[in-house]
Amino acid sequence: MENNDNNTGKQPIVHLENVCINHENGPLLKNVNLNIEEGDFVYLIGRSGAGKTSLLRSLYADRPIESGIASVCGTDIINIKRRHIPQLRRKIGIIFQSFRLLNDRNVSANLEFVLRATGWKKKNEINSQIEKTLKAVGIADKANIMPECLSEGEQQRLGIARALANNPSLILADEPTGNLDPVTSSEIMQLLVDINRETKTTMLISTHDFMMIDKFPARVVVCEQGTLVDTEHTAQ
Repeated sequence: MENNDNNTGKQPIVHLENVCINHENGPLLKNVNLNIEEGDFVYLIGRSGAGKTSLLRSLYADRPIESGIASVCGTDIINIKRRHIPQLRRKIGIIFQSFRLLNDRNVSANLEFVLRATGWKKKNEINSQIEKTLKAVGIADKANIMPECLSEGEQQRLGIARALANNPSLILADEPTGNLDPVTSSEIMQLLVDINRETKTTMLISTHDFMMIDKFPARVVVCEQGTLVDTEHTAQ
């Protein structure tokens, strides 16, 4: 596929061109055009039911795209074969509003599960990566704690750690502060901003939290009227 880097020298991480995504009753999003480059930090906003979650699911090949051109991390996600989806998802970290942790194992084991599932085999390398990742999200001292014993903010930090564990090129976050109080939400958004700045990991964050957008300004893309509007609201 043609490299649409807009002459910036950056590698496009997400490229959507005239994309159409359907739901059960017909088109949900159509004529969607979006370019997200390596290291970008982008908010995805829109009313409930506008298609934000469906768009995110399509980007990690969990929901089909009906037509158009679409690539994520260099992979054609429209024509991707089922057996190649795990390889794509190794390049993507996903953060959920509801955390989706494995509550039958401790913090460290949650990350070990992710690493082993994505091909890590050597115990010493796994342990080193777990230690590094937990330190990066500020819960290195919680490695042996069960998720249910963590605060909601700590649970979301573990969710972020899980998304980071495999050194992804892209992080997709679906309402990552939706279950959190304002103070904790600010801490989580600051963490995501810091990760983006320090690691250049590309971020696409779906949110209703306009206070966080005001506090941590970045480019905003809006789901509205069945398509995507790119406001090009870029941090100064």
